Amino acid sequence: MYLSVVCFRFRNSVIVSLHLLYWMIEGMLYVLSSHYQRCVLYFFYCAMNVYSAFCGIPFKSVVFSLHHIANIIFNTTLNVLFSGQKYRLEVGFQAMEHLINVLQTDRSDSEIIGYTLDTLFNIVSNDLEEEEQEENSQKQVDDLGRQFTEIFIKQQENVTLLLTFLEEFDFQVRWPGVKLLTSLLKQQGPQVQQIILVSPMGVSRLMDLLADSREVIRNDGVLLLQQLTKSNAAIQKIVAFENAFERLLDIVTDEGNSDGGIVVEDCLLLLQNLLKNNNSNQNFFKEGSYIQRMKPWFEVGDDNSGWSAQKVTNLHLMLQLVRVLVSPTNPPGATSSCQKTMFHCGLLQQLCTILMATGVPADILTETINTVSEVIRGCQINQDYFASVNAPSNPPRSAIVVLLMSMVNERQPFVLRCAVLYCFQCFLYKNQKGQGEIVSTLLPSTIDATGNSVSAGQLLCGGLFSTDSLSNWCAAVALAHALQDNATLKEQLLRVQLATSIGNPPVSLLQQCTNILSQGDKIDRRGSKVQTRVGLLMLLCTWLSDCPIAVTHFLHNSANIPFLTGQIAENLGEEEQLVQGLCALLLGICIYYNDNSLENCRKEKLKQLIEKRIGKENFIEKLGFISKHELYSRAAQKPQPSFSSPDHMMFDHEFTKLVKELEGIITKAIYKSSEEDKQEEEVKKTLEQHDNIVTHYKKVIREQDQQLEELKQKVNTLKSQNEQLQTAVTQQMSQIQQHKDQYNLLKVQLGKDNQHHTSHSDTLQMNGIQPEEISKLQQEIEELKNKHEVLQGQLREKDSVIENMKSLQSETGTNEQSSQITAGLEHGNELHRELEALRIQIQSQSLDISKLQSEKQELLQQMGLFRTTPYCWGKAKNTASVPALGDSSAVIAAKNSELEGRLLQEIKELKNDVKALSEEKALLKQHLDSVNSTVAVLQNEKSKLQQEVAESKKEQDDLLVLLADQDQKILALKNKLKELGEPVR
Repeated sequence: MYLSVVCFRFRNSVIVSLHLLYWMIEGMLYVLSSHYQRCVLYFFYCAMNVYSAFCGIPFKSVVFSLHHIANIIFNTTLNVLFSGQKYRLEVGFQAMEHLINVLQTDRSDSEIIGYTLDTLFNIVSNDLEEEEQEENSQKQVDDLGRQFTEIFIKQQENVTLLLTFLEEFDFQVRWPGVKLLTSLLKQQGPQVQQIILVSPMGVSRLMDLLADSREVIRNDGVLLLQQLTKSNAAIQKIVAFENAFERLLDIVTDEGNSDGGIVVEDCLLLLQNLLKNNNSNQNFFKEGSYIQRMKPWFEVGDDNSGWSAQKVTNLHLMLQLVRVLVSPTNPPGATSSCQKTMFHCGLLQQLCTILMATGVPADILTETINTVSEVIRGCQINQDYFASVNAPSNPPRSAIVVLLMSMVNERQPFVLRCAVLYCFQCFLYKNQKGQGEIVSTLLPSTIDATGNSVSAGQLLCGGLFSTDSLSNWCAAVALAHALQDNATLKEQLLRVQLATSIGNPPVSLLQQCTNILSQGDKIDRRGSKVQTRVGLLMLLCTWLSDCPIAVTHFLHNSANIPFLTGQIAENLGEEEQLVQGLCALLLGICIYYNDNSLENCRKEKLKQLIEKRIGKENFIEKLGFISKHELYSRAAQKPQPSFSSPDHMMFDHEFTKLVKELEGIITKAIYKSSEEDKQEEEVKKTLEQHDNIVTHYKKVIREQDQQLEELKQKVNTLKSQNEQLQTAVTQQMSQIQQHKDQYNLLKVQLGKDNQHHTSHSDTLQMNGIQPEEISKLQQEIEELKNKHEVLQGQLREKDSVIENMKSLQSETGTNEQSSQITAGLEHGNELHRELEALRIQIQSQSLDISKLQSEKQELLQQMGLFRTTPYCWGKAKNTASVPALGDSSAVIAAKNSELEGRLLQEIKELKNDVKALSEEKALLKQHLDSVNSTVAVLQNEKSKLQQEVAESKKEQDDLLVLLADQDQKILALKNKLKELGEPVR
């Protein structure tokens, strides 16, 4: 009541009254206990209502419109109500609606919006102090947070409004908004994710947080994106394509890679969310060359002691990120591509450096081994590199040998031994070359007699026959992987001989395995005794499957079958049921893959033995113990051997595949009669014959393919020759063009000479010519006529050659050599055009000759007239002109001699030109002959190639017909097998 009076008395001074009220409340809060705090706030609420009534102002406007009033209200709320969140429930239910209303109406006031967002975060968040965790159960707290979150997101506009506040640069608004949205995602992740996904530019707004220069907002933005990208592939793709990889890797680099703090850890967790089980993002990460940027993460120095806990965590997450990219559960194509990229960029080499380094923490070393395992799994180039890695020891040892030494060493941690086994399995996965190298270390011809070095085979044998059951199991599984899907190595391993003791003859590895198996509990071992027998039985099953020779060797020992039947027939405890099931599987393999080479151990006799001593139903029941076992189901889930304790280490992933494949086959084989077995044998023999025939025809087809490849090479050679000829033709064309230019110059010069000859003949008509000169001209004219006839004959020959080439062009077809023939014909046409030009030139020369002949006749007529009237001409003149006549006669004689010399020189030049043209025609004719010969050769090769191709097509058609017949026969035989109940692959 007192508070209300105070507010009334000071109603004319709003700020003073409210400040006074705030001071009074704050002083009372320090004095009063927590039970009276709600009463104080209630009086404060009443006072504000009274004030709003007197002033005529709405209560909401009084509280949330003025800047100073906002400070009072929200400071009080934050400092009192949420000091320990004791009154979270009351404030949440009473103020949630008003707080949301503030967000909607007072957007312009950044300070009040910031306080509102912070208050909503305290209401929604479940981050309690330790004391309150003792007072309240965590379940109730989680339910309270989820309830408030449901109230807030019930209207999607609230989340959209929150996203708009995140665009504000003001720290007081942006940071509380980030924390509030993160808390909402923690409480109701899928629902909030869906609202953000359908909101326009919702994810893009959140990606801008990574670019904020304030580290607090950027770091909390990373945490927000962690919650946003959990189990939502659509949002993961959007975030990835919003350049998230680039920004996150930049943050990791700026923070110091593995030496960075918790920010690096948060970025790595976000990267895992984006890449794990998301093939699209993995492909985008690889194509964006981001794998190459991971290499600096794994650079370690010589001194690796004293690593901080944060560095160990960061490096562990980095290794897990590499494993996400090459996980066996990814599509094979994507995994293989990432593996090759890691090799080419040097990432695998960097991981192997950590693997061989000293001082690396044990958990990092274990995770590095697992990472290297999946990087090399099924990738030949990576497996070859790993085989070449040596440890920095003296003398140098292979990394495989060093790892196997850790695997068979019982003092090493269990998880490390499992990691080494997984690495060895991945090294041998689809790696026949590596399998051969491992098995070769066991063969007598490759064993080091000096004993200076330890081989992988010796370590496996040592582990197989040690007194540690875990070493027995690991060595047996590792050796089984060396034989997986490789019948050749299974046969070669039969040659391995072991020296058991001094003075005793060596025994085979197969015999020694069966001896240890039969001894059972007689040998004192550390660990589970069942584990050793399970490992040996898995090795024997893998060894004998699909290898009749190994089955024969196993059956040759007369004690093996009685031991197996005895184990199966006994009624043992639950632990021994697994051994009974594996013994039944091994006996079934001996029946199914038996080639009946031993008379006493034929299929029919073994089945009769099972029926008498065990019973078929009991045998099938014992066989089913394997697949029904819990540890079998765990091992079948993923390739990596991950066990909680050594006692659970019973089955291998690849062996579960073998059991699944053989269980049904063996069941059918047990129930088959002898007649069905005979029919099956006959069908198998027939299939083998057909397979041999198919193999023969495949070989023939392969040879024909080689012949086709040779023919293709010949065609390529001819194509190259064709290109060379085309180059030569181009050169000839350039030369012809040069000749044309020279010819045009000569033609111009001849035109000038014709004009000069005309002026010269006029001078001769005026002055007269000597008879000797006329006779010389007559000889020159005769020679020109002869040359003209010769040129015309050559022209006719060229015309005939061109006609032949045209006819050849019409006969030739369009094949691989048509380009060369067409080029030759084009060259012939070019020659024809040149000959036409020469013909025109000769015609012009003949016109000149005829003109000269007409001039000659005129000169002869003038000479005859001059001889008949010389004196008459002289008498008719005046006597005074005689001296002048004598002088003029001397001048005329000089001019005649000059003209005669020039005429002789021009005639000589004409002779040279004609000679050059004739030589040029001879060269063109020779080139045309060579082109004709090339065309003929190409035509012959073309016909030969067409004949060979026709023959090869005919042979392939015959082979296809035969293969079709064989397929029909095989299909009929398979149908017959199906009718008989045999499984057909």
